[in-house]
Amino acid sequence: MLHLSRLTSLALAIAIVIGAPCAFAAETAKPATAATTKAPLPPDELRTFAEVMDRIKAAYVEPVDDKTLLENAIKGMLSNLDPHSAYLGPEDFAELQESTSGEFGGLGIEVGAEDGFIKVVSPIDDTPASKAGIQAGDFIVKINGQPTRGQSMTEAIDKMRGKVGEKITLTLVRDGGTPFDVTLARAIIQVKSVKSQLLESGYGYIRITQFQVKTGEEVSKALAKLRKDNGKKLNGIVLDLRNNPGGVLQSAVEVVDHFITKGLIVYTKGRIANSELRFSATGKDESEAVPLVVLINGGSASASEIVAGALQDQKRAVVMGTTSFGKGSVQTVLPLNNERALKITTALYYTPNGRSIQAQGIVPDIEVRKAKITNEQDSEYFKEADLQGHLGNGNGGADKPTTSGKAKPMPQDDDYQLAQALSLLKGLSITRNH
Repeated sequence: MLHLSRLTSLALAIAIVIGAPCAFAAETAKPATAATTKAPLPPDELRTFAEVMDRIKAAYVEPVDDKTLLENAIKGMLSNLDPHSAYLGPEDFAELQESTSGEFGGLGIEVGAEDGFIKVVSPIDDTPASKAGIQAGDFIVKINGQPTRGQSMTEAIDKMRGKVGEKITLTLVRDGGTPFDVTLARAIIQVKSVKSQLLESGYGYIRITQFQVKTGEEVSKALAKLRKDNGKKLNGIVLDLRNNPGGVLQSAVEVVDHFITKGLIVYTKGRIANSELRFSATGKDESEAVPLVVLINGGSASASEIVAGALQDQKRAVVMGTTSFGKGSVQTVLPLNNERALKITTALYYTPNGRSIQAQGIVPDIEVRKAKITNEQDSEYFKEADLQGHLGNGNGGADKPTTSGKAKPMPQDDDYQLAQALSLLKGLSITRNH
Protein backbone atom coordinates (compact mmCIF):
# COMPACT_ATOMS: atom_id res chain seq x y z
CA MET A 1 0.00 0.00 0.00
CA LEU A 2 1.33 3.44 -0.96
CA HIS A 3 2.25 5.71 1.95
CA LEU A 4 1.57 9.15 0.49
CA SER A 5 3.19 10.82 3.46
CA ARG A 6 6.57 9.66 2.08
CA LEU A 7 6.09 11.30 -1.30
CA THR A 8 7.35 14.76 -0.39
CA SER A 9 10.49 13.55 1.38
CA LEU A 10 11.19 11.02 -1.37
CA ALA A 11 10.77 13.65 -4.06
CA LEU A 12 13.23 15.84 -2.18
CA ALA A 13 15.71 12.97 -1.94
CA ILE A 14 15.44 12.36 -5.68
CA ALA A 15 15.97 16.07 -6.38
CA ILE A 16 19.17 16.02 -4.32
CA VAL A 17 20.50 12.87 -5.96
CA ILE A 18 19.69 14.00 -9.50
CA GLY A 19 20.34 17.68 -8.95
CA ALA A 20 23.81 17.33 -7.47
CA PRO A 21 25.46 15.99 -10.64
CA CYS A 22 23.66 18.62 -12.72
CA ALA A 23 24.94 21.35 -10.44
CA PHE A 24 28.47 19.98 -10.74
CA ALA A 25 28.19 19.77 -14.52
CA ALA A 26 26.89 23.33 -14.65
CA GLU A 27 29.84 24.49 -12.60
CA THR A 28 32.51 22.75 -14.67
CA ALA A 29 31.00 22.17 -18.08
CA LYS A 30 28.61 25.14 -18.49
CA PRO A 31 25.77 23.27 -20.20
CA ALA A 32 23.51 25.03 -22.65
CA THR A 33 20.65 27.12 -21.27
CA ALA A 34 18.09 24.71 -22.72
CA ALA A 35 19.47 21.91 -20.55
CA THR A 36 19.27 23.99 -17.34
CA THR A 37 15.70 25.23 -17.94
CA LYS A 38 14.22 21.81 -18.62
CA ALA A 39 10.79 21.21 -17.07
CA PRO A 40 10.75 19.47 -13.67
CA LEU A 41 10.01 15.77 -13.37
CA PRO A 42 6.28 14.96 -13.74
CA PRO A 43 4.50 14.26 -10.41
CA ASP A 44 2.89 11.05 -11.76
CA GLU A 45 6.29 9.48 -12.44
CA LEU A 46 7.53 10.47 -8.99
CA ARG A 47 4.44 8.89 -7.39
CA THR A 48 5.05 5.70 -9.39
CA PHE A 49 8.67 5.68 -8.24
CA ALA A 50 7.61 6.15 -4.63
CA GLU A 51 4.98 3.43 -4.91
CA VAL A 52 7.47 0.94 -6.40
CA MET A 53 9.99 1.73 -3.70
CA ASP A 54 7.42 1.32 -0.91
CA ARG A 55 6.11 -1.96 -2.33
CA ILE A 56 9.64 -3.36 -2.56
CA LYS A 57 10.29 -2.37 1.06
CA ALA A 58 7.02 -3.94 2.18
CA ALA A 59 6.93 -7.13 0.09
CA TYR A 60 10.48 -8.10 -0.90
CA VAL A 61 11.63 -11.37 0.64
CA GLU A 62 14.43 -9.64 2.59
CA PRO A 63 14.55 -6.17 4.17
CA VAL A 64 16.06 -3.49 1.92
CA ASP A 65 17.03 -0.04 3.18
CA ASP A 66 16.38 3.27 1.42
CA LYS A 67 20.05 3.87 0.65
CA THR A 68 20.39 0.58 -1.24
CA LEU A 69 17.21 1.18 -3.22
CA LEU A 70 18.21 4.71 -4.19
CA GLU A 71 21.72 3.63 -5.24
CA ASN A 72 20.20 0.84 -7.35
CA ALA A 73 17.84 3.38 -8.92
CA ILE A 74 20.79 5.58 -9.86
CA LYS A 75 22.63 2.60 -11.36
CA GLY A 76 19.50 1.73 -13.33
CA MET A 77 19.21 5.26 -14.72
CA LEU A 78 22.76 5.15 -16.04
CA SER A 79 22.92 1.54 -17.19
CA ASN A 80 20.01 2.07 -19.58
CA LEU A 81 21.54 5.11 -21.30
CA ASP A 82 24.35 3.35 -23.19
CA PRO A 83 26.90 0.62 -22.46
CA HIS A 84 29.57 3.09 -21.34
CA SER A 85 27.68 5.27 -18.84
CA ALA A 86 27.80 4.08 -15.24
CA TYR A 87 27.50 5.04 -11.59
CA LEU A 88 30.86 4.57 -9.86
CA GLY A 89 30.93 3.70 -6.18
CA PRO A 90 34.09 4.41 -4.15
CA GLU A 91 35.84 1.20 -5.27
CA ASP A 92 34.88 1.59 -8.94
CA PHE A 93 35.95 5.26 -8.94
CA ALA A 94 39.31 4.38 -7.40
CA GLU A 95 39.81 1.56 -9.91
CA LEU A 96 39.12 3.91 -12.82
CA GLN A 97 41.71 6.36 -11.53
CA GLU A 98 44.20 3.51 -11.09
CA SER A 99 43.65 2.14 -14.59
CA THR A 100 44.47 5.48 -16.25
CA SER A 101 47.62 5.77 -14.15
CA GLY A 102 48.85 2.36 -15.33
CA GLU A 103 48.53 0.11 -12.26
CA PHE A 104 45.46 -1.71 -10.97
CA GLY A 105 44.27 -5.08 -9.76
CA GLY A 106 42.41 -7.63 -11.86
CA LEU A 107 42.73 -9.98 -14.82
CA GLY A 108 43.83 -7.60 -17.55
CA ILE A 109 40.82 -7.52 -19.89
CA GLU A 110 38.66 -4.73 -21.22
CA VAL A 111 35.02 -5.77 -21.55
CA GLY A 112 31.82 -4.52 -23.13
CA ALA A 113 28.19 -5.61 -23.29
CA GLU A 114 26.55 -7.27 -26.30
CA ASP A 115 23.17 -9.02 -26.52
CA GLY A 116 22.98 -9.29 -22.74
CA PHE A 117 26.39 -10.97 -22.47
CA ILE A 118 29.78 -9.69 -21.39
CA LYS A 119 32.16 -9.54 -24.35
CA VAL A 120 35.94 -9.20 -24.29
CA VAL A 121 36.95 -6.05 -26.15
CA SER A 122 40.62 -6.85 -25.76
CA PRO A 123 43.09 -8.55 -23.44
CA ILE A 124 45.92 -6.33 -22.20
CA ASP A 125 49.44 -7.46 -23.04
CA ASP A 126 51.47 -9.28 -20.37
CA THR A 127 48.52 -9.83 -18.00
CA PRO A 128 46.88 -13.04 -16.69
CA ALA A 129 44.18 -12.76 -19.38
CA SER A 130 46.56 -12.49 -22.33
CA LYS A 131 48.83 -15.24 -20.96
CA ALA A 132 45.79 -17.53 -20.55
CA GLY A 133 44.90 -17.10 -24.24
CA ILE A 134 41.74 -15.00 -23.83
CA GLN A 135 41.00 -13.24 -27.13
CA ALA A 136 39.14 -10.18 -28.31
CA GLY A 137 35.58 -11.18 -29.23
CA ASP A 138 35.29 -13.97 -26.62
CA PHE A 139 32.01 -13.96 -24.71
CA ILE A 140 32.21 -14.45 -20.94
CA VAL A 141 29.10 -16.51 -20.24
CA LYS A 142 29.91 -17.48 -16.65
CA ILE A 143 32.11 -16.17 -13.84
CA ASN A 144 32.91 -18.87 -11.28
CA GLY A 145 29.96 -20.87 -12.55
CA GLN A 146 27.46 -17.98 -12.29
CA PRO A 147 25.82 -16.92 -15.59
CA THR A 148 26.59 -13.38 -16.72
CA ARG A 149 23.58 -12.90 -19.00
CA GLY A 150 21.67 -9.84 -17.86
CA GLN A 151 24.45 -8.55 -15.63
CA SER A 152 25.73 -5.01 -16.09
CA MET A 153 29.38 -4.47 -16.92
CA THR A 154 29.91 -2.98 -13.47
CA GLU A 155 28.55 -6.12 -11.80
CA ALA A 156 30.68 -8.40 -13.99
CA ILE A 157 33.82 -6.32 -13.39
CA ASP A 158 33.19 -6.37 -9.63
CA LYS A 159 33.09 -10.18 -9.73
CA MET A 160 36.26 -10.43 -11.80
CA ARG A 161 38.18 -8.11 -9.50
CA GLY A 162 39.28 -9.35 -6.10
CA LYS A 163 42.16 -10.30 -3.89
CA VAL A 164 45.48 -10.60 -5.70
CA GLY A 165 46.51 -14.25 -6.10
CA GLU A 166 43.00 -15.68 -5.85
CA LYS A 167 41.93 -17.87 -8.76
CA ILE A 168 38.85 -17.26 -10.86
CA THR A 169 37.24 -19.42 -13.55
CA LEU A 170 35.73 -17.79 -16.62
CA THR A 171 33.50 -19.76 -18.99
CA LEU A 172 34.04 -18.48 -22.51
CA VAL A 173 32.39 -18.93 -25.90
CA ARG A 174 34.55 -18.25 -28.95
CA ASP A 175 33.15 -17.87 -32.47
CA GLY A 176 29.87 -19.53 -31.49
CA GLY A 177 31.61 -22.73 -30.41
CA THR A 178 31.30 -24.90 -27.32
CA PRO A 179 31.77 -23.14 -23.96
CA PHE A 180 35.13 -23.79 -22.30
CA ASP A 181 36.65 -22.82 -18.96
CA VAL A 182 39.76 -20.76 -18.34
CA THR A 183 41.12 -20.55 -14.79
CA LEU A 184 43.51 -17.74 -13.97
CA ALA A 185 44.75 -15.86 -10.90
CA ARG A 186 44.10 -12.21 -10.21
CA ALA A 187 47.19 -10.03 -10.19
CA ILE A 188 48.31 -6.44 -9.86
CA ILE A 189 48.13 -5.24 -13.42
CA GLN A 190 51.12 -3.05 -14.18
CA VAL A 191 50.71 -1.97 -17.75
CA LYS A 192 53.62 -0.49 -19.67
CA SER A 193 51.70 1.31 -22.35
CA VAL A 194 54.49 1.59 -24.94
CA LYS A 195 56.99 -1.00 -26.19
CA SER A 196 59.43 -0.50 -29.05
CA GLN A 197 62.26 -2.22 -30.91
CA LEU A 198 63.93 -2.45 -34.31
CA LEU A 199 62.35 -5.19 -36.43
CA GLU A 200 65.48 -5.09 -38.58
CA SER A 201 67.94 -2.42 -39.65
CA GLY A 202 66.02 0.71 -40.65
CA TYR A 203 62.57 -0.40 -39.54
CA GLY A 204 61.10 0.46 -36.15
CA TYR A 205 58.18 -1.03 -34.26
CA ILE A 206 56.09 0.78 -31.63
CA ARG A 207 53.34 -1.06 -29.77
CA ILE A 208 50.82 0.89 -27.66
CA THR A 209 48.81 -1.39 -25.35
CA GLN A 210 46.51 1.35 -23.99
CA PHE A 211 46.44 5.13 -23.70
CA GLN A 212 47.52 6.26 -20.24
CA VAL A 213 48.41 9.71 -18.96
CA LYS A 214 52.08 9.38 -19.96
CA THR A 215 51.65 7.49 -23.24
CA GLY A 216 52.44 10.50 -25.44
CA GLU A 217 55.68 11.07 -23.54
CA GLU A 218 56.57 7.36 -23.81
CA VAL A 219 56.04 7.36 -27.60
CA SER A 220 58.36 10.38 -27.86
CA LYS A 221 61.06 8.47 -25.97
CA ALA A 222 60.47 5.36 -28.11
CA LEU A 223 60.98 7.33 -31.34
CA ALA A 224 64.22 8.80 -29.99
CA LYS A 225 65.50 5.37 -28.92
CA LEU A 226 64.69 3.81 -32.29
CA ARG A 227 66.65 6.54 -34.07
CA LYS A 228 69.58 6.06 -31.70
CA ASP A 229 69.54 2.25 -32.02
CA ASN A 230 69.39 2.49 -35.81
CA GLY A 231 72.24 4.99 -35.97
CA LYS A 232 70.58 7.00 -38.72
CA LYS A 233 67.18 8.05 -40.00
CA LEU A 234 64.68 5.19 -40.09
CA ASN A 235 63.20 3.86 -43.33
CA GLY A 236 59.79 3.19 -41.76
CA ILE A 237 57.79 2.58 -38.60
CA VAL A 238 54.98 0.17 -37.71
CA LEU A 239 52.59 1.60 -35.09
CA ASP A 240 50.73 -1.34 -33.56
CA LEU A 241 47.32 -0.51 -32.02
CA ARG A 242 45.83 -4.00 -32.18
CA ASN A 243 43.82 -5.00 -29.10
CA ASN A 244 44.31 -1.53 -27.65
CA PRO A 245 41.05 -0.69 -25.81
CA GLY A 246 41.69 3.06 -25.67
CA GLY A 247 42.06 5.29 -22.65
CA VAL A 248 42.91 8.96 -22.19
CA LEU A 249 41.84 11.22 -25.08
CA GLN A 250 44.65 13.74 -24.58
CA SER A 251 47.26 10.99 -24.88
CA ALA A 252 45.82 9.89 -28.22
CA VAL A 253 46.11 13.48 -29.45
CA GLU A 254 49.74 13.67 -28.27
CA VAL A 255 50.61 10.45 -30.10
CA VAL A 256 49.19 11.72 -33.41
CA ASP A 257 51.04 15.00 -32.86
CA HIS A 258 54.33 13.07 -32.88
CA PHE A 259 53.65 11.95 -36.48
CA ILE A 260 52.20 15.01 -38.26
CA THR A 261 53.31 18.63 -38.69
CA LYS A 262 49.96 20.34 -39.17
CA GLY A 263 46.23 19.83 -39.43
CA LEU A 264 43.26 18.69 -37.37
CA ILE A 265 43.60 15.55 -35.25
CA VAL A 266 40.10 15.05 -33.79
CA TYR A 267 37.06 17.06 -32.73
CA THR A 268 34.12 16.29 -30.49
CA LYS A 269 30.47 17.38 -30.49
CA GLY A 270 28.00 17.14 -27.62
CA ARG A 271 25.29 19.05 -25.75
CA ILE A 272 27.30 20.82 -23.05
CA ALA A 273 29.53 23.76 -23.91
CA ASN A 274 32.92 22.24 -23.14
CA SER A 275 32.13 19.07 -25.09
CA GLU A 276 32.82 21.04 -28.29
CA LEU A 277 36.56 20.44 -28.53
CA ARG A 278 39.06 20.60 -31.40
CA PHE A 279 42.62 19.28 -31.29
CA SER A 280 45.20 20.19 -33.93
CA ALA A 281 48.88 19.44 -34.50
CA THR A 282 51.45 21.68 -32.83
CA GLY A 283 54.11 21.15 -35.49
CA LYS A 284 56.45 18.97 -33.44
CA ASP A 285 56.54 15.91 -35.71
CA GLU A 286 59.17 13.64 -34.11
CA SER A 287 58.90 10.85 -36.69
CA GLU A 288 60.90 12.71 -39.37
CA ALA A 289 58.03 11.97 -41.78
CA VAL A 290 59.24 8.41 -42.42
CA PRO A 291 56.73 5.95 -43.97
CA LEU A 292 54.22 4.72 -41.38
CA VAL A 293 51.92 1.70 -41.21
CA VAL A 294 49.27 1.53 -38.47
CA LEU A 295 47.99 -1.91 -37.46
CA ILE A 296 44.43 -2.23 -36.09
CA ASN A 297 41.91 -5.00 -35.46
CA GLY A 298 38.52 -5.59 -33.83
CA GLY A 299 40.08 -5.02 -30.40
CA SER A 300 41.25 -1.51 -31.29
CA ALA A 301 38.79 0.87 -29.67
CA SER A 302 38.18 4.48 -28.68
CA ALA A 303 41.51 6.37 -28.43
CA SER A 304 43.09 3.81 -30.78
CA GLU A 305 40.50 4.67 -33.38
CA ILE A 306 41.15 8.38 -32.92
CA VAL A 307 44.84 7.82 -33.71
CA ALA A 308 44.21 5.50 -36.68
CA GLY A 309 41.46 7.71 -38.09
CA ALA A 310 43.50 10.90 -37.81
CA LEU A 311 46.61 9.41 -39.45
CA GLN A 312 44.43 7.87 -42.16
CA ASP A 313 42.55 11.11 -42.93
CA GLN A 314 45.74 13.15 -42.94
CA LYS A 315 47.26 10.70 -45.49
CA ARG A 316 50.13 10.21 -43.08
CA ALA A 317 49.87 6.44 -42.67
CA VAL A 318 48.61 3.31 -44.36
CA VAL A 319 46.14 1.62 -42.01
CA MET A 320 46.35 -2.17 -42.19
CA GLY A 321 44.57 -5.05 -40.46
CA THR A 322 40.84 -5.49 -39.85
CA THR A 323 38.00 -3.09 -39.00
CA SER A 324 38.25 -1.62 -35.51
CA PHE A 325 35.75 -1.88 -32.64
CA GLY A 326 33.64 1.23 -33.34
CA LYS A 327 33.52 3.11 -30.03
CA GLY A 328 33.22 6.73 -31.11
CA SER A 329 31.89 8.24 -27.88
CA VAL A 330 33.56 10.32 -25.18
CA GLN A 331 32.93 9.66 -21.49
CA THR A 332 33.29 12.34 -18.84
CA VAL A 333 33.81 11.43 -15.19
CA LEU A 334 31.84 13.76 -12.89
CA PRO A 335 32.92 13.33 -9.25
CA LEU A 336 30.15 13.36 -6.65
CA ASN A 337 30.39 13.55 -2.88
CA ASN A 338 31.44 10.56 -0.74
CA GLU A 339 34.14 9.49 -3.25
CA ARG A 340 31.57 8.52 -5.87
CA ALA A 341 31.26 9.62 -9.47
CA LEU A 342 29.18 9.46 -12.63
CA LYS A 343 30.78 8.29 -15.84
CA ILE A 344 28.50 9.52 -18.60
CA THR A 345 28.73 9.81 -22.36
CA THR A 346 28.92 13.52 -23.16
CA ALA A 347 30.03 13.67 -26.81
CA LEU A 348 30.86 11.86 -30.01
CA TYR A 349 34.25 12.32 -31.62
CA TYR A 350 34.97 12.78 -35.31
CA THR A 351 38.04 12.25 -37.48
CA PRO A 352 39.53 15.24 -39.36
CA ASN A 353 37.33 14.47 -42.40
CA GLY A 354 34.19 14.47 -40.24
CA ARG A 355 33.73 10.72 -39.94
CA SER A 356 31.92 9.40 -36.88
CA ILE A 357 33.40 6.07 -35.86
CA GLN A 358 30.51 5.17 -33.55
CA ALA A 359 29.23 1.63 -34.24
CA GLN A 360 31.16 1.51 -37.54
CA GLY A 361 34.85 1.60 -36.70
CA ILE A 362 37.89 2.43 -38.81
CA VAL A 363 38.08 0.44 -42.03
CA PRO A 364 41.72 -0.34 -42.92
CA ASP A 365 43.20 0.81 -46.22
CA ILE A 366 44.54 -2.71 -46.69
CA GLU A 367 42.69 -5.59 -45.07
CA VAL A 368 45.00 -8.24 -43.66
CA ARG A 369 43.44 -10.91 -41.47
CA LYS A 370 45.23 -12.81 -38.76
CA ALA A 371 46.94 -15.95 -40.03
CA LYS A 372 49.56 -18.48 -39.00
CA ILE A 373 53.04 -18.35 -40.49
CA THR A 374 54.77 -21.63 -41.35
CA ASN A 375 58.45 -21.24 -42.12
CA GLU A 376 60.02 -23.69 -44.50
CA GLN A 377 63.73 -24.51 -44.29
CA ASP A 378 65.80 -23.90 -47.43
CA SER A 379 69.24 -24.54 -45.93
CA GLU A 380 69.55 -27.85 -47.82
CA TYR A 381 70.04 -25.95 -51.08
CA PHE A 382 73.70 -25.30 -51.82
CA LYS A 383 74.83 -22.17 -53.57
CA GLU A 384 77.64 -21.53 -56.02
CA ALA A 385 79.69 -19.99 -53.22
CA ASP A 386 79.58 -23.32 -51.34
CA LEU A 387 81.36 -25.18 -54.14
CA GLN A 388 85.08 -25.83 -53.73
CA GLY A 389 87.15 -23.88 -56.24
CA HIS A 390 84.32 -21.55 -57.27
CA LEU A 391 85.19 -18.39 -59.16
CA GLY A 392 85.14 -15.09 -57.33
CA ASN A 393 82.79 -12.24 -58.10
CA GLY A 394 84.03 -10.26 -61.08
CA ASN A 395 83.13 -6.96 -59.47
CA GLY A 396 85.01 -7.72 -56.27
CA GLY A 397 81.96 -8.49 -54.16
CA ALA A 398 82.18 -10.82 -51.15
CA ASP A 399 81.10 -14.45 -51.44
CA LYS A 400 77.67 -15.34 -50.04
CA PRO A 401 77.62 -19.01 -49.11
CA THR A 402 74.71 -20.78 -47.42
CA THR A 403 74.27 -19.39 -43.91
CA SER A 404 74.08 -21.71 -40.95
CA GLY A 405 72.53 -21.28 -37.52
CA LYS A 406 69.22 -19.79 -36.48
CA ALA A 407 68.63 -16.05 -36.43
CA LYS A 408 67.35 -14.32 -33.31
CA PRO A 409 63.53 -14.66 -33.12
CA MET A 410 61.74 -11.44 -34.05
CA PRO A 411 58.08 -10.41 -33.57
CA GLN A 412 57.34 -10.57 -37.31
CA ASP A 413 58.48 -14.20 -37.52
CA ASP A 414 55.13 -15.55 -36.31
CA ASP A 415 52.89 -12.49 -36.72
CA TYR A 416 51.45 -12.45 -40.24
CA GLN A 417 49.90 -8.98 -39.99
CA LEU A 418 53.13 -7.46 -38.69
CA ALA A 419 55.14 -9.26 -41.38
CA GLN A 420 52.85 -7.78 -44.04
CA ALA A 421 53.21 -4.31 -42.52
CA LEU A 422 56.99 -4.63 -42.63
CA SER A 423 56.88 -5.79 -46.26
CA LEU A 424 54.75 -2.79 -47.19
CA LEU A 425 57.18 -0.42 -45.46
CA LYS A 426 60.06 -1.91 -47.43
CA GLY A 427 58.16 -1.37 -50.66
CA LEU A 428 57.36 2.24 -49.71
CA SER A 429 61.01 2.82 -48.81
CA ILE A 430 62.19 1.50 -52.18
CA THR A 431 59.78 3.68 -54.17
CA ARG A 432 60.61 6.79 -52.13
CA ASN A 433 64.33 6.35 -52.70
CA HIS A 434 64.08 5.99 -56.47
